[in-house]
Amino acid sequence: MKELSLHILDVARNSVEAGATELTITLVEDYDADRLDMILEDNGRGMSADDLRQATDAFFTTRTTRKVGLGLAMLQATCERCEGGLEISSEPGRGTVVRSWLRLGNIDRPPLGDMGGVVQALACEPAIALVYRHSVLSARERAHKSFELDTREIQQELGDVALTSPPVLDWLRGHVKEGLRELGSRA
Repeated sequence: MKELSLHILDVARNSVEAGATELTITLVEDYDADRLDMILEDNGRGMSADDLRQATDAFFTTRTTRKVGLGLAMLQATCERCEGGLEISSEPGRGTVVRSWLRLGNIDRPPLGDMGGVVQALACEPAIALVYRHSVLSARERAHKSFELDTREIQQELGDVALTSPPVLDWLRGHVKEGLRELGSRA
């Protein structure tokens, strides 16, 4: 995939397919450690130990609609190509946590891409509450900035107006883009 945001959206869609009602996406750009951490945590149905062992195998999927599951395998390959890795922890009935990381300065690192579009797409999933957190850390630049968005809080402010309303979706995308710009995100 050409952008990390597409990997993130793919893993998030797995959460939706697994029946999650809550999804937290946390990204940390740590410039002192030269590392980008991407953590997706859901409260979906989780995976058995056997499924967990096979989760990054491209020819394994629990879906009945297809016979391959490329998403996690592709994310793992991207991370490893960029001097990083991927870990998955999961338990049936308790959800799944996908932790991935890579070296920010690696020449093969794809750009982060359109996280506003990811938030926008996930806001269209009525059954899921999304929390998106993004931090930029750099002691050298004396920066420790964070951005957070919670669709439950936004929906509460909107009252009867749906998150899926086109003006709200446009605002969400722009709000994330502006938030990352204010953070000084360089990923």
